[in-house]
Amino acid sequence: MENENVLHVAIFPWLAIGHLIPFTRLAINLASKGLKVSIISTPRNLVRIPKIPSHLSSSVNLVSCPLPHVDGLPENAEASSDVLYHKQQLLKIAFDSLESPLGCFLRDSNPDWIIYDYASHWLPRLAAGFGIPAVYFSLFTAAFLAFLGPTSVMLGGGDSRSSIEDFMRVPEWLPPESYLMFRYHEIRRALDGAIGNESGTSDGVRFGIAIEESDVVFVRSSTELEPEWFDLLAKLYTKPIIPIGFLPPLMEDVEELSGDIKEWLDKQSLNSVVYVAFGTEANLSENDVREIALGLEKSEIPFLWIMRTSPGNESEMLPAGFKERVKNRGKIHEGWISQVKILNHDSIGGFLTHCGWNSIIEGLGFGRVLILFPVVNDQGLNARLLEEKKLGLEIERNERDGSFTSDSVSESVRSAMVENSGEALRKKAKEMKGLFGDRDRNNLELDKFVYFLQANRKGKSGVGK
Repeated sequence: MENENVLHVAIFPWLAIGHLIPFTRLAINLASKGLKVSIISTPRNLVRIPKIPSHLSSSVNLVSCPLPHVDGLPENAEASSDVLYHKQQLLKIAFDSLESPLGCFLRDSNPDWIIYDYASHWLPRLAAGFGIPAVYFSLFTAAFLAFLGPTSVMLGGGDSRSSIEDFMRVPEWLPPESYLMFRYHEIRRALDGAIGNESGTSDGVRFGIAIEESDVVFVRSSTELEPEWFDLLAKLYTKPIIPIGFLPPLMEDVEELSGDIKEWLDKQSLNSVVYVAFGTEANLSENDVREIALGLEKSEIPFLWIMRTSPGNESEMLPAGFKERVKNRGKIHEGWISQVKILNHDSIGGFLTHCGWNSIIEGLGFGRVLILFPVVNDQGLNARLLEEKKLGLEIERNERDGSFTSDSVSESVRSAMVENSGEALRKKAKEMKGLFGDRDRNNLELDKFVYFLQANRKGKSGVGK
């Protein structure tokens, strides 16, 4: 008979690879601490998540919920990486239709907690109907949440924001000297996916309800990194706000590379290579690809560039003759490969990144200096946070249209990787390895998380009452 005292936690991430991976890492960590965990997602996404270690497979249950088809979505599209950015609201329509099968699961399985993402704004109320306490698990920084403001603002209150200009200035609840604000080209793209959308619920409202109706908010960050923003969140929200650390990669994620990439990296000098990757959602224009390529060529720094093949093929946008000219010091790989395994290689010294929080955590977790090129969503604010903390160097761009030159790419790469001007950045990045990448140190934060779940489980006093 199953031990009824074992805490059962269900997790339900948004349909994005950058969300599925950390939610799965959380599930594996919880299972390793003796909890029973159910990961709920769509069939194709359950295949994409990190492999569950064999010794924990009996503690982690994969729950498959088929995703209904929505007109306008590509066939078999089940994750944000399967669709173009402007089609992601259609994916949210399909995602919202999972409310009914999720309700059946909650009724039949009766977990002690459910941990959910920002997009499932309908979930806290659904869980409350079964008496199940709900955790909003933020994969965004405390700084980003603070910029979004009180839930009343997210839900369209008197101080709500809707125009591009509203997001380009410091909101009244932040210190007036704050550096947190979007640039025009960043927020223009973000608002394209959040306002006037086909799903009927803007991303701002999804955030607002997900936070407002949660029993507790857990944030994938640390008070050591951003104490000022956790302090502000405690004032903005009237509920517990708890950091859980960074969920650094698991041992299974950092095994040795194999094949031609490992062979190439093994030939490079220690900390000499800049790794270039822009995640699964940041779509680059042909001009972006061209200027980045020419900048890498001018920098004379060895590089490994991971390029997306769909939607769109970035490799086809490269300048004529580029591959031939850089073949002796640059390598291009088309398609997916384990970022963690690349960053773990001793020849990698820097990371030219789109500033997704996952990538930032992984880059600093291995002590790699960051060269910042934010594209969409929270990435612009992440770049501001990193620059303010002296943890990255942003490529200079036109604030209005986002344009930049190959010279600005070259100068940023060289400064971060080899010039004296970047020495402090390189030193700080190595120091951050202890904060972002130390699994034992981060494990202490997870222990507090598990203690909270156990102390406030359904039927006990506290938030789960």
